[in-house]
Amino acid sequence: MAASGLHTPSGDSLHLSELRIVLLGYRGGSGKSSAGNTILGREAFDLKTTAQCVKRQGEVAGRLVTVIDTPGWWKNLPVERTPELVKQEILLSVSLCPPGPHTFLLVISLGFLYTEEDRRAVEEHLTLLCETVWSHTIVLFTRGDCLGDTTIEQHIESEGEALKWLVEKCGNRYHILNHENRGDVTQVTELLEKIEEMVVGNRGGHFEMKRELLEKIEVWRRKKEDKAKELCMRVKKQREIHRTFIGEFSVHGLFFKLLGRNKSTRQL
Repeated sequence: MAASGLHTPSGDSLHLSELRIVLLGYRGGSGKSSAGNTILGREAFDLKTTAQCVKRQGEVAGRLVTVIDTPGWWKNLPVERTPELVKQEILLSVSLCPPGPHTFLLVISLGFLYTEEDRRAVEEHLTLLCETVWSHTIVLFTRGDCLGDTTIEQHIESEGEALKWLVEKCGNRYHILNHENRGDVTQVTELLEKIEEMVVGNRGGHFEMKRELLEKIEVWRRKKEDKAKELCMRVKKQREIHRTFIGEFSVHGLFFKLLGRNKSTRQL
């Protein structure tokens, strides 16, 4: 799975000093968060279900790599069954790595069959970002250990039309990660080279979202921040009330304790 030579139109080799990556995929077994950990070479992401976008950065093979992990959708359910919050977080991922991601890694586990329902779910969720997303997407297969002696090309061919359609839709760009063999750094450096090769094919450009969508995201992001601030203020106020109550209770307790001692002294 070695990447081919990477050159600009002028013939010079390209090595980007910074790469911005967004991880997309279904929830519960795709291996998105594990993929992020393998790329960054550390336990950067919690392996529990992601409820909102998480951003992590690190230096990988001489590059500053930013990885955004997004909440996943249900593997084979249509986009209308996906919670609105998840769809908004997928859109928000673009604004978390300005001026935009170089690539979307569509994470698919080789440990599961890939059905037409899965394909349709992927198409509907990626189209939320707009049709140009496909020219910036690479299929990232996880659980490479499941292949055994089978090549990835043989697997794609034997899996059926749904997976073949998806790989072709992504410009036949794909890569395999084996999380069980994180010591193999070449699997990550080859992935980064493939991303750079794709960037060259896109004339050095990153993904750009339509202005109307960006404005919607910005409005939603501000509302989210305002709600978070409001929640923090409520929690802070409740803590202050709690401290005041505890303080008054302690003072009253001390008063009654002293009063009890005085009564005992007088009785003696």
